[in-house]
Amino acid sequence: MNQIKQRSEIAPEDTWAIEDLYPSDEAWEAEFARIEEDKALLASFDGKLNEANSLYTYLQTMEAAEVRIEQLANYCMRKADEDTRVGKYQAMSGKFMSAVVALSAACSFETPQIMAISNEELDGFYKVCPDLERYRRHLTDMRRHKDHTLSPAEEKLLASAGEMSQAPDSIYSLFADADLKFQDAADSEGKTHPLSQGTFISYMESADRTLRKSAYENLYAGFSNFKNTAAGLLDAQNKQLKFFATARKYPSAFEAALSRTNVPTQVYLNLIDTVHKNADKMHRYIRLRKKLLDVDDLHFYDIYTPLVKDVDKHIPFAEAKQTVYDSLAPLGETYRAILKEGFEKRWIDVYQNEGKRSGAYSAGAAVHPYVLLNYTGTLDSQFTLAHEMGHALHSYLSNKHQNPIDADYVIFVAEVASTCNEALLMEYLLDKTTDKKERAYLINHFLDQFRGTIYRQTMFAEFELNIGRMVAEGKTLTAEVLCAEYRRLNELYYGPDVEVDDQIAMEWARIPHFYYNHYVFQYATGYAAAIALSRRILNEGECAVQDYLTFLSSGKTKSPIDLLKGAGVDMTTPAPVDSALQLFGELLDEMETLMEEA
Repeated sequence: MNQIKQRSEIAPEDTWAIEDLYPSDEAWEAEFARIEEDKALLASFDGKLNEANSLYTYLQTMEAAEVRIEQLANYCMRKADEDTRVGKYQAMSGKFMSAVVALSAACSFETPQIMAISNEELDGFYKVCPDLERYRRHLTDMRRHKDHTLSPAEEKLLASAGEMSQAPDSIYSLFADADLKFQDAADSEGKTHPLSQGTFISYMESADRTLRKSAYENLYAGFSNFKNTAAGLLDAQNKQLKFFATARKYPSAFEAALSRTNVPTQVYLNLIDTVHKNADKMHRYIRLRKKLLDVDDLHFYDIYTPLVKDVDKHIPFAEAKQTVYDSLAPLGETYRAILKEGFEKRWIDVYQNEGKRSGAYSAGAAVHPYVLLNYTGTLDSQFTLAHEMGHALHSYLSNKHQNPIDADYVIFVAEVASTCNEALLMEYLLDKTTDKKERAYLINHFLDQFRGTIYRQTMFAEFELNIGRMVAEGKTLTAEVLCAEYRRLNELYYGPDVEVDDQIAMEWARIPHFYYNHYVFQYATGYAAAIALSRRILNEGECAVQDYLTFLSSGKTKSPIDLLKGAGVDMTTPAPVDSALQLFGELLDEMETLMEEA
């Protein structure tokens, strides 16, 4: 942690195989030129979608173009994320986005013309052109939005504004990942440690309270120095969401976002309500943390450090891979064979380097998924590996078993596959240990997963919902407004035993997910669903595994709610979230007992 390497210093085997997409930038450029050909060909169908064979040919052409676009996107965006300071790849990504927006504008006739086809006419199309059945699900889902589809001219105008709508997110990423610098953190011995968004959480997990406090204060001081810029970006993001929702005749940006993925708004609201009803458990957890850390005042820089000392150890990446592989044995050898391929064929970009995008993600691609990590050797890093490979195998199986147009599963189910892996990893680690101290350490980590994924992400979701409502009412999201609301929610969720200070009130400025359009609630719902599924897999065996693998292989062939029902979980009720938080309470009971015995 004393030095963050340059990209050129990272061993090739620890980087992702970007060459599997294109062997060179020149090959990407040659393929990029074909977007213009696609645009001209697709535009030639304008006015012809009211005939069965013409509609089929158009959709076939569009599907092929989207496969090419996805591959082009993966190359330029993955290259840009390797080092956000490299202007060449930022420019390639920008050029790509401009071309895609232009293509979208050229095809803006598609939606209104397909919407104009009557149900009776479309039923006849399937009889005249049986091959059109390939696109029945796609057409049915598209026509769900008929009331929110505008005239061809209006659709073209909105499509042309697509690039501008991405500006708040794009600028925020450059600001937070490339331009913003932080003062080094200092530990209790006076040694300095380079501070970045990639290293921040590892410092928060340190047993050295001086280091935690220094990193915490320096990181938020960096954001606070630009609080008005950060607020302006988040205000712009919410105003563009409001604009598009209003233009499409939705009551709110919130309802527009959930309609897009076909998730009832009540699922979101049930989540917030159920977490509020279980707030006592979170407050009890915070009291236990304060007691076990033996501090007069508990601060947010004390929230991540393990409660059990002298158990934490550095986990080499090779060991983390083996442990994750072993822990997923309940999912069967077919699943683990794909996992092993991902480990061996360089699907993963492992370590942090200067300028690399912070955090972690998995990006599906036709050749294979690409997983970005900033691996630091902590237990949390090992869980992140399991999490992102859950996403990766979900993408792999959907791409393998579904047509491209049906393979890209919606966000709501995405977090289920990743979190199910985490739950199975935790069960494996708990079953393997016989040492009470180690068990307490793992339960502490499990409790922190609940805190960070259900409670914290629900708090994020409520913040996002509330600031969206403010914008809908005509308010401007100033730094003062954002800090006041964020402070209020932290007081509500964490309770009276933690100091809610000016630094944590600025945390909204470092959360990139607030630019993802009502995304974060799905971490919490996904976690609750994954807890239920992992227990079904462990308790019922092969039958549950087959249902789960079918779910992973189904892409978006059904609504997300129906996909999860097929796997054994009904997210339209509060039951999965409430059940997961009951488990949180039981783990808290065991943690208290173990710490009394220690």
